[in-house]
Amino acid sequence: MTQKKTDPYPALIEIPAGYLNIMGYIDESEVNGPGCRAVVWVQGCLRECPGCFNVESWSFEMNQLISIDSLAEKILSNPRNQGVTFSGGEPFWQAPALAILASKIKAAGLNVMSFSGFTLEQLQSQHAPAAAQDLLNQLDILIDGPYIQSLALNSPLSPVSSSNQRVHVFNPDLKDQITWASDQIEVHIFKDGSRLITGYRGGLELSQ
Repeated sequence: MTQKKTDPYPALIEIPAGYLNIMGYIDESEVNGPGCRAVVWVQGCLRECPGCFNVESWSFEMNQLISIDSLAEKILSNPRNQGVTFSGGEPFWQAPALAILASKIKAAGLNVMSFSGFTLEQLQSQHAPAAAQDLLNQLDILIDGPYIQSLALNSPLSPVSSSNQRVHVFNPDLKDQITWASDQIEVHIFKDGSRLITGYRGGLELSQ
């Protein structure tokens, strides 16, 4: 008799097939990975790490529902975007949709990077979120591990926000492009006058 595998994680709000629930998006960031890139902050995280930079991302309630096709078109419509970074929130809770999005982005010649509070070993285990391996297979770079406030870094020499986190470069072409740092900050000003501040310790702040 085969024992049924139990899910160690609580049920999450179901997102319609073909869609992502995101917290935010920007183009042309230079502090969230190599080169100039789009950044997608997904909605939803269970960790609630002390000192988290994006507390608004914890809730799994619907925030911005966007189709995979629309988001891919948005990313690829900006010729300055050389890649896309998935952040959050926890990207791997939406791994099935992000894996599809990543495959579309890579088919167009861009690279794909993701942050995750899970370690690589957890993402490769039998208890990983659904389709975790599918998303891993699409990634050029993974930064893994939860943010730990007591191990925080804010240094021009570190691409991670706390010393337990690791940078996994799966694409050898990018091994010499780990040039961003945890002490960088970037301000985006939009046509409606609102501002988005990102990069500093990985934070995301929206303001008017």
